[in-house]
Amino acid sequence: MSRPISIHETAEAEINEAADFYDFEDPGLGNIFIDEVERAIEIIARFPEAAILVRDRVRKKLLVKFLYSLIYSVRPDEIRLLAVA
Repeated sequence: MSRPISIHETAEAEINEAADFYDFEDPGLGNIFIDEVERAIEIIARFPEAAILVRDRVRKKLLVKFLYSLIYSVRPDEIRLLAVA
């Protein structure tokens, strides 16, 4: 059974800021970025231990189409998205 995923408010803001930036550069690209983030979150939910271990429980999942990573922690009762870098 997969653990629930929660998103820190700062990470949510970082996602929205990056999407806004991409939309400014090329309308519609922000939505593609959001889709890529959502796909990465689905992979994290299914395989939380598969991404690069950064420190202790903190891991980094690289996005495929964008130069961003999702930084998250794996806790016994949840997965917490900490940042988008």
